[in-house]
Order: sequence, then structure tokens, then C-alpha cells
Amino acid sequence: MENQNSIIIADFHIHTKYSYDSLQSPSSVLKYAKIRGLNTIAITDHNSIRGGIEAHKINNDPNFNVIIGSEINTEVGDIIGIYLNEDIKSRESTEVIDEIKTQGGMVILPHPFRGHKLNDELIIQCDVIEVFNSRSTVNENKLSLELAQKFKKPFVAGSDAHFSSEIGLSRVIINNLNNSQKIKFPFSQEGIVCTYTPDYLIYCSQLIKSFKTGNFKKIPYDLFKVSKSYLNQYRYYR
Repeated sequence: MENQNSIIIADFHIHTKYSYDSLQSPSSVLKYAKIRGLNTIAITDHNSIRGGIEAHKINNDPNFNVIIGSEINTEVGDIIGIYLNEDIKSRESTEVIDEIKTQGGMVILPHPFRGHKLNDELIIQCDVIEVFNSRSTVNENKLSLELAQKFKKPFVAGSDAHFSSEIGLSRVIINNLNNSQKIKFPFSQEGIVCTYTPDYLIYCSQLIKSFKTGNFKKIPYDLFKVSKSYLNQYRYYR
């Protein structure tokens, strides 16, 4: 962030069309992030930094910071790297962490209790733990918070947005007193906000994944889940 505004309002987990389960463009991400009052975002596409690079290039606002990142699939679950300048080549967890740190990046453990095989070594090697994720359940986020506290790891929040309406649902507000290029993450919940993604949007991203990966047999099931979830929500709010 070139003007180094001391108050950072950030969403550290956003996907674009360069992920296999999202269609939103980097330009759309920038637009809606600003509408929602954010001044910092990390674009963390699956196994790719293309979305982050594109958003960084087209961002012409000196008061808005785009952090280039990636969410890498490994044998123990997803690992996020931020402040990257190259794609992470390995898919083995310890090598992924080494690659991120070799680039001078930071390692985030996202949604620890959703799709992970946790072990102490993995947790210790991570720099930050995502304690609030809009696509996780209340209980999964509670366990993530307890994990960060147990291992005395800094906290981060991310919407895990795959659609524009999700951007900023989870955010962290940080007083960046040192005006440093790399953000110093908090060790408390103060300034962290988490609002949850409607279930039908989670199923919509699974539908997109089935289309983009050619898993056409799963599409009817995905459509059923989207429709059922949307109707249930409609009835709930009536």
C-alpha cells in the first residue's frame, strides 16, 4: 500500500476465475472490495497467482493494496501463501511451505477444521491461522480460534469469496502502527468480523467446479443442492 494508511480493513481469502470454482474477474473483485469498504485484499486462487497478478496490475488506487497469493492443494489440505511472486510448484505440504518462505512470503493455514489432516508440525510451520472463514461453520471457526490460541499463532479472517456478494463478509481491521509493507497480524479477536455465506452460494461454487473440471455427471446433483438450499433460505426469510 503506497500511502501506508495505518488502518487496514482487509479480506485475506478471495478467489477469481483463475480458480476452478469461481467465475468472478479480478476487476470485479476490486470493484466490490472497494464498495464494501475494504482497503486491502489477498487474492488466493487455487494453485495459481494469476488472479492476484492481474488485480495488482489493474489496481490504480494508491490507497488500496492487492496482496498476491495462492491457495495450494496438498496432501494435508489447503495451504495459503501470500506476498508471492511466483506460482508454487510443489503439492507436498513441507515443500509448499518452504517455497512460500523462500519467496519471502507468509504461510496461512486456512479453515483448519475443513478438509485438513492436522498435525503439530504443520501448525508450527504456519505463520498465521485463519480463525474466521465465511464458508466454514460456526463450530469449525470456534475450533480454529482455539487452535490459534493453543499454538499462540496470529489470527486472520477471510471470506473465502467465490462470488462478489461474499467479498468482505469476513474481514480483519488492523492498526498498522509501524506502516510496514508486511502486515503484522493480531493475536486477539478484536477487529475481526465474520458473517456467513449462504449455503446455496457454496453449492453454486461446487456447480461451477463440476462444469470447469468436466465432471458433468455431478452437475444434476449440484443443481439439486443449489435449488434445495436456495428454497430453504427463501422460506426461512419469508
